Amino acid sequence: MSWGALALALTTLGGIYTWWALRHRGFAAAVRGAGLTLLPLAAWMTGLLQVFGSVTNAFVHFFTRLVFSPVVWLGIVVFVVAFVLIGASRAVSSRRAPEPKARRRRTDQPKAVGQTAKSDPLIDDEMAEIQAILKRRGIS
Repeated sequence: MSWGALALALTTLGGIYTWWALRHRGFAAAVRGAGLTLLPLAAWMTGLLQVFGSVTNAFVHFFTRLVFSPVVWLGIVVFVVAFVLIGASRAVSSRRAPEPKARRRRTDQPKAVGQTAKSDPLIDDEMAEIQAILKRRGIS
């Protein structure tokens, strides 16, 4: 396709619109129309018209391949299965086995404010106090 011919045709159509706008809508609409008329010519002169054509061609090729290719649809199915498996692994890991009753009784007892747990030797007194306040509020 000759990009120059396309630019000239669009500029000519824009010029016709600009003349019509001047006669029927006023000077402001004609100035706006003149600005729009010069855009295709400027795009052709700078090479942007070819870039727009290449980008449009690439999008059309991509979406045509997306719609009509069974390999692409199979790839989409594999993506969905992968994400379902990742979500399932998170759901399975968030479930834990029920704790024995003896262990549950020890952890359910409220702990003194200044006392640290034996399982958390690195928690200092201030952190123990904060944890006790959060536990009283039902936040864990």
